[in-house]
This record gives sequence, structure tokens and C-alpha cells, in this order.
Amino acid sequence: MLHSAGFCLAFAADRALDGETHRRRGQAAGKTAGSPAFLESGKTALTTMHRTMFLRLGAALLLAGALAPAADAQQRPAAPKASSAAPAAGAAQGAGQTFQIGVFGEWKALTTGKDKQKICYALAQPKDRKPATLKRDPGYLFVSNRLADGAKNEIAIKLGFTGSTKDDGALAVGTANFALIAAAESAFLKNPAQEGQIIEAMKKAQQLTIRVKSQRGNETIDTYSLNGFAQALAAVAKECP
Repeated sequence: MLHSAGFCLAFAADRALDGETHRRRGQAAGKTAGSPAFLESGKTALTTMHRTMFLRLGAALLLAGALAPAADAQQRPAAPKASSAAPAAGAAQGAGQTFQIGVFGEWKALTTGKDKQKICYALAQPKDRKPATLKRDPGYLFVSNRLADGAKNEIAIKLGFTGSTKDDGALAVGTANFALIAAAESAFLKNPAQEGQIIEAMKKAQQLTIRVKSQRGNETIDTYSLNGFAQALAAVAKECP
């Protein structure tokens, strides 16, 4: 069994605390919330916050089995028949385990945790990786919903290698390109506010590409099929509304 609840709670709490800490520090320095000085002082805090958020989420989903082979996820057990023992069985079932909701084309929908600690995500691996001769760990693209902090359609990328922090990467879907920032072996959107636009484009497009330069200077391109993405995302939304 893989456990993630503690990490997810820590992630949610740290994000809230980072925002509150920045607000208090700005006010202590005599900067009014919303003023240019306050917003400028927040740029560094927000960049650090986004990196921390993604790394915490990546660690949580790693422990939950999101970045493990599909065989690690268990099929969801059938609902128990009504009986006096059913509530006890239901209470013990699902905590700390990863279950597969379904397979939709090239995408899988999975869930882990329970109640307010529940996380649901759509997950896929690249269909093509260039350069083909470059050795690296498996790559993953996933979109997650978390009940603990109300996160919806959060995009995260596991590169499978250490990305360069000196160069922006790029996520391309349809005719649009979006900047990425590498953090260790992960990458996330430079502007998280673009997630909604990307999700809508992913529902209509046939493929998505991730371009990131490695820390060693290798230019890499991972291509993901979007066959089944819309259906997997719908299953995630139904499981974690």
C-alpha cells in the first residue's frame, strides 16, 4: 500500500501559509495589498511558492502510485452488500491505496485517499521521446483534482531527468505554446492561470508536446497522445467533483 494523505495535507497547508506569510510581510513593510510595491515584492515569493507546491504535489502523487507502473494501481473493489459489517468495512477500505477508475484510450483515471484527503488524476506516458538514444527515466503527464484544497485540473509533468533551470521549456497543444519551468525532474507552468486554457485545448487536440532542455544541455521532446483524455478527465471530475 502507498500512502499520500499526510503529504497532501502538508502541501495544502504550506500553500495557504505561503500566501498568508507574504501578505503579513508586505503589510509589516508598509506596503498596501494590491499596490505595485506589494505586487513586486510578491513575485519572488510566488515563484518560490509555485516550486514548493509542485514538488510537494509530485512527492504526494509519487507515493500514491501516480508515477508508478499501471500494475501498481488496484482495480476498485465492488461495493459490499448491505449488512451490519458494511460500515466498518467501508471505513477501512481505500485509505492510502491507489485505485484505477478506468482506462480511456492512452489515458488512465486513478484515485487515492478518501474523504477530504482524496486525490483523483488522469495520467499518461509519452508515445514518442526524442532523442530516442537519450537515456532517462519514464516521463508522465497528469492532471489532478484534490478535495483537500479544492484544486481542479492541475497540470504536472514528470520529466524523467533533471531539467535546466536556466531555460524555459514549452508545452505545445493545438496552435498554442505555453512556457514551462523545470524544478528538479519535474516541470510546471510558468503561469498557472493558463491551466484552464490548456485543458480546453487538450480536449480538442490529438497530441501535446513537451520541450525541455536537460541540465546537461540536451534538447528533449516528449509527445503525448490525447486519445481518451477528455473521457479520463470526465471520470476524474465525477470521482472528485
